[in-house]
Amino acid sequence: MPYALFDDDAKISRTYPTEDDVWRHASAAGLVVDNGSGKQNSRMRPVLDSDYQIKPCDPEPGEDPIRNEREALQYFGTTSAI
Repeated sequence: MPYALFDDDAKISRTYPTEDDVWRHASAAGLVVDNGSGKQNSRMRPVLDSDYQIKPCDPEPGEDPIRNEREALQYFGTTSAI
């Protein structure tokens, strides 16, 4: 199942093959922050800024998640115009 970045119910990124792909591109775009779980001596865990969410979704008509990932890696390296 492909995944994308959402703001509430609005899809705000391209669709990518895996959830990990979206996390990587969101991180490179500066949309991931560390947030402690509130426990002393706990590790920081990454969370999405501005209450964004990564959700499974169907690609738009004519959109190819694998091509999106390939193009992001080709043109942006590890970053992406998410």
